[in-house]
Amino acid sequence: QVQVVESGGGLVQPGGSLRLSCAASGRGFSSNDMGWYRQAPGKQRELVAAITSGGRINYAESVKGRFSISRDNAENTVSLQMNSLKPEDTAVYYCRATYAGWSSWGQGTQVTVSS
Repeated sequence: QVQVVESGGGLVQPGGSLRLSCAASGRGFSSNDMGWYRQAPGKQRELVAAITSGGRINYAESVKGRFSISRDNAENTVSLQMNSLKPEDTAVYYCRATYAGWSSWGQGTQVTVSS
């Protein structure tokens, strides 16, 4: 089982960029499917991007072409590069590790896109 901690959130102007990082501790990181989710005030948590243990990637339609997910199994990290940010990207972003029906969530990191 792994535990995850997010970092890298902050305040950015529309059109700007941020890079979120998720650091995992524990054994077996490379076997976990990893995902970034977000939850805006008053809305349900939604999947933003995911990368499987085998490297397969998928994105929410709303972020395709702007966000990029990657993982480094040697460093036990997964990153989310966010470009061309929009005010509607404002949310708390969460990292999730999943393996064999078990999942672990981080505490979240706030991303605010505003001028």
